[in-house]
Amino acid sequence: MTLQDAPAQDLPADRPIDSGNESDPKKMRRVATASLMGTVIEFYDFGIYATAAALVFGHAFFPAFGEHAGIILSFATQGVAFAARPLGSILFGHFGDRLGRKRTLIFTMSLMGVSTVLIGLLPTAATIGVAAPILLVLLRIAQGLAAGGEWAGAALFTSEHSPKSRRGFWAMFTNLGGALANILALTVYLIAALFVADDTFTDWGWRVPFLLSAVLIGVGLWVRLKVEETPAFEVEAKRRRGTRTLPFKEAVVNQWREILLGAGALVMAFALGYIGIAYLTHYGTATLGLSRPEVLSAGIAGNVMNGLAIISGGILCDRFGRKRILLMASAAGIPWSLVLFPILDQGTLAAFWIGMAGTFLIAGHGFGVAGAFMSELFHTRYRYTAAGLSYSLAGVLGGAIPPLIATSIIDSAGGFVFGLVLAAYCVAALVCTLVLRETANNELVDQPAPGREVTS
Repeated sequence: MTLQDAPAQDLPADRPIDSGNESDPKKMRRVATASLMGTVIEFYDFGIYATAAALVFGHAFFPAFGEHAGIILSFATQGVAFAARPLGSILFGHFGDRLGRKRTLIFTMSLMGVSTVLIGLLPTAATIGVAAPILLVLLRIAQGLAAGGEWAGAALFTSEHSPKSRRGFWAMFTNLGGALANILALTVYLIAALFVADDTFTDWGWRVPFLLSAVLIGVGLWVRLKVEETPAFEVEAKRRRGTRTLPFKEAVVNQWREILLGAGALVMAFALGYIGIAYLTHYGTATLGLSRPEVLSAGIAGNVMNGLAIISGGILCDRFGRKRILLMASAAGIPWSLVLFPILDQGTLAAFWIGMAGTFLIAGHGFGVAGAFMSELFHTRYRYTAAGLSYSLAGVLGGAIPPLIATSIIDSAGGFVFGLVLAAYCVAALVCTLVLRETANNELVDQPAPGREVTS
């Protein structure tokens, strides 16, 4: 007998469990708002770091290495958080699968907020020397651990409450929060760029967005404390009462294939999305010679497009399936990657806006599917761990590496060659998605996606 076949202690073994209630839209709006607001605040912290890395951190923390190496090291510190995200997914996934989604999310939010405020207070290399970048890296690791535990919990919070027929729509609110967070972060920096002199911004103005996180974190905690634990987790907790399990081990043994393929299916969204939010901010100012307000305004417009595409992806995947929308987005990303830098290199503000909007339009559809897709791919008892790990691996491969290598490749071989790299990510996502089965009809309690189950 498999563990999957064991009946719940307090439920009939053949009772189908749906994760939501079609007749309770008020409850779903409350759950979606909690997920949205929490993710806005969590990834506002991530977004302001990406923008600061592009605009300030090379000068503030790595001045001894020169402008070129300094920006590479600055993006490398951004990548450190992505490297820490899988560890955060394993660590907080364990508690999320054993103790519940709600309590774990409250802790990850607190860790992210404290780390972000401390970055805002951190002395630069001019003040404390080599200790400054070391402390920056340590705080960035803490942010990465928190983010690794945050996304899966927030996605499961909506998807496990949702009715199956609209799961894609409700689950997309998690990533919609990320788009709104980017808009908020870029708007704060745009205000600073408009009203603060460049020298002042470089000296201390960049700290203000980090310190504002202290206010936002209180709002997020208040929202999350008001929502209930998910029905799917409560059912699974009763089922395994009195047993001891290690979610990470179960996930890797039973569904290692889905973890890897799920990550591969989403690398396109991460690659295009983080090129848009992180690298193009630097490219617009340093290479194209656009002003900081022009670049930040284009970034805000791009993330508005990102949010609209996320909503579109969530709605469309309920109608046409998760797999079809992911395939279409990945396929569209291949030619777009090849024309992106030739468009940007026209050097006009209009071309830059087009480049931003097109990049986020494609990436956003991938992110719009991700919440439902990742939730449906894994078994309830280790879903937090497996979904978080798969999503974080996609972040490492797609979100960390392209911005890190972009400067070197573009400087030595040109933007079209780097476009080939982005196109390769899209091809990889296309292939991984083709191999996976459609997940839209999976139940979130009794019928996990196919995988090799541990037998007893």
